[in-house]
Formats: sequence, structure tokens, C-alpha cells
Amino acid sequence: METIVNESVKYRAGIVKAIIKAFKTKQERGWDKIFFYFDIHETVLYPDYNNVEPEKFYEHAKDVLRYLSTREDIVMALYTCSYPVEIERYQKFFESKEIKFTYINKNPEVANTKYGYYEDKPYYNVLFEDKAGFDAENDWLEIKQYFKL
Repeated sequence: METIVNESVKYRAGIVKAIIKAFKTKQERGWDKIFFYFDIHETVLYPDYNNVEPEKFYEHAKDVLRYLSTREDIVMALYTCSYPVEIERYQKFFESKEIKFTYINKNPEVANTKYGYYEDKPYYNVLFEDKAGFDAENDWLEIKQYFKL
């Protein structure tokens, strides 16, 4: 699938720069896919600290995730500290919204190499994580614009 992007925009978001780099590396190395890993709370969904299952998406997040779910050249995975019972509920919730995460906290597609040990830390090309600087209030819009959605 050809990457349809908006190269005419100057991007503020580091996440868009990471996406651009991932696609460039994919092309240079002849890879057929890249890996996007997503935290849930404060990244995809607003947190609810009243112990209620959060289900409110940040603006534009659902549109972007649905689109990414349709791409054969992107593997999406959850990167979360949620408990297994919560993860099961999240999987059902995301599936009901036509959002597909292939893996959770792992990447069995990338084996250990002489350059990296991936049994305890999954390999990914782009990490969407509020603790790593992802700004859910603003970055989803820039990602949406980048993919021309």
C-alpha cells in the first residue's frame, strides 16, 4: 500500500517526525511493514481515575486508529501496564470500534539479532506514549493531517 501523506505541512509533533523516519527506514531497508505501539491511557483514551473503564477517545484518535488498522504495512500493538482482565475488555472495546491491535506488550515477529535482544523489550518503530512525550490533545490532529484523513 502506498503511503499517502501530506508533505507540504511543517510538523511540530515529534511523533509525526518519528512516523516519517519509520516510513523512510522501511523504504530504505525494503521492509514490508513497520510496528506502531500504543499506550492506552492519556494517549488513546482519556483516563478515568474513578476506576471506571475509560472509553472516551481523544479527538481524532479513533479516526487515525481506524485508518491505521486498514493498512497492511503497519502492525499495531498495545503497550500497556493494564491488568489482563482489563486488556481483554479493551481488546473487545477497540474491536467494536474497528480498531485492530495485533499484539500486546510483545512483538514475536522480530527475533533477537546480534544488535538487539527483543524477548523482554518488544521492537517497535514508533511509540505513542504520553510518558515519552506524546501529546494526545494535539498530536492526533497532526497525525490525521499527515495521512490526509
